[in-house]
Amino acid sequence: MDDASGARSEPKASGGGGAGYAGAVPAKRAVIFDLGGVVLGSPLHVIAELEREEGIPAGFVNRLVVASGPAGAWARLERGELAGDAFYAAFDRECAEAGHSFSAQRLMERIALGVQPRPAMLAAVHRIRERGLGTAALTNNWTGDGTRALRDHFDVFVESSALGLRKPDPRIYEHACRCLGIEAHQAVFLDDIGSNLKTARALGMTTIKVTAPEQALTELETVLGFGLTE
Repeated sequence: MDDASGARSEPKASGGGGAGYAGAVPAKRAVIFDLGGVVLGSPLHVIAELEREEGIPAGFVNRLVVASGPAGAWARLERGELAGDAFYAAFDRECAEAGHSFSAQRLMERIALGVQPRPAMLAAVHRIRERGLGTAALTNNWTGDGTRALRDHFDVFVESSALGLRKPDPRIYEHACRCLGIEAHQAVFLDDIGSNLKTARALGMTTIKVTAPEQALTELETVLGFGLTE
């Protein structure tokens, strides 16, 4: 396995195929997974829930993050340029300037509690590695968010906060491919955010938009040519 800047280890040896896919030889060499909303529960759902509780218009936080762009507090958090109290103060200020009082600290506490691993996705990662394909996590994260606990499930683990780049910057996808030792067209990329998938497609990756684990794994089985579920 790998950290944000190291080289890929060899994937596990090939194993047996799933039902209905015996003997299939996948054309792809690696699968790249987003974490939040794919391998983990969606932080977007947690944000939406908190917006409802606070009486804030639906989508307020997402619109603010998009509107504030690369210089905004959220983008700087995910590039590792802000953390802790400095992020809380900056994001709270941006929310207030956009017309609503909102606690970034409370939001992060709720995300930490509400975003848990999806067993079916982790099992699929294991099966992919058994078949000899490379696996990578490619996550927009922040220091201390807990995602590093998943590092050993993947051959390559690319974190925006460690690398100083975040999706949808094409350089972070290219970095993941270099660590895996592949070309972009040899990868399948799963994410729950359209703009992140758009960049991956432009680079030549096969993409899957994740709306639910079952839907995503069904589509991934079709692309890879072997089963991923019991």
